[in-house]
Amino acid sequence: MGEPKKVLVFRELPDDQLARLTAAHDVTVANPRIAAQLAAFEAALPQAQGLIGSSFPVDAALLAKAPKLEVVSSVSVGVDNYELAALHVRGVLLCHTPGVLTETVADTVFALLMATCRRVVELANLVRQGQWHKNIGPEFFGHDVHGKTLGILGFGRIGQALARRAALGFGMPVLYNARRPVDLASQAPELAGRAHYAAFDELLARSDIVVAMLPLSASTRGLMDERAFAQMKPGAVFINGGRGATVREDALLAALDSGHLHAAGLDVFATEPLPLDSPLRTHPKVTALPHIGSATHETRHAMAVLATSNLLQALAGERPVACYDTGASDR
Repeated sequence: MGEPKKVLVFRELPDDQLARLTAAHDVTVANPRIAAQLAAFEAALPQAQGLIGSSFPVDAALLAKAPKLEVVSSVSVGVDNYELAALHVRGVLLCHTPGVLTETVADTVFALLMATCRRVVELANLVRQGQWHKNIGPEFFGHDVHGKTLGILGFGRIGQALARRAALGFGMPVLYNARRPVDLASQAPELAGRAHYAAFDELLARSDIVVAMLPLSASTRGLMDERAFAQMKPGAVFINGGRGATVREDALLAALDSGHLHAAGLDVFATEPLPLDSPLRTHPKVTALPHIGSATHETRHAMAVLATSNLLQALAGERPVACYDTGASDR
């Protein structure tokens, strides 16, 4: 084993994964979101050769304070918090945690889809608040999910896992849109003949429920705007489990208020946590969750394990399990 390197942990890790790091390297734990730890974080940056954590921006200004940095290991699959071009120019490796959260996020998004269509949260609160005095009438009815056409924007691992739940479990015809059609026969044979590629506008026009599972990039930022919502079927449902900034929230609110869309289920938002003054927080047609897509004990631990392995491999001069291409186009 080589000489220990300086590692800065900027979001708390499980004890067993922190122990893996401290066994091999000189580790500082300092969460810059906590005021009392900010000074320690700033003090550790100049010597840091590895960073590991999540939900904190690593931009050009931060990189300028970390001249020895070799690798950033994010405990996340998304890379929104990282200035990719700056990392690329500096030659700093970026790692993330795809794969381990696929099924969990698909569970969450499908649960959100079900809850939104069947008004689960709204009606549960009716009972909780003591307002259930008689059998509910049509004003509280939801809409069926089984058999409805599902459109999925973004058809990577999570999109395909969502399609399996819909097509195989609920008999839903599935349309998907991605940069290019997926060879389902080889990549997801269980979906062959059950999921079909559609152009963006076609998917919006034909789907009863549209789920966005898009990464955030230059081409997806604000993609779901006034025009896009107008393309959707009258009475359709919109679900976002990808990235908040892919949606123009003012346009979504307008589509809901006009009655063009029936409802929306959101696990992600342009600003998180959702501001108290956001109309989305209390809108009667919105089911809002606090970004819990991967928030289970099992999955969050698996993400930490992969992120720790990525960092240890990179600092040892090995190729990490999950690198992110910071030099790719479409930023």
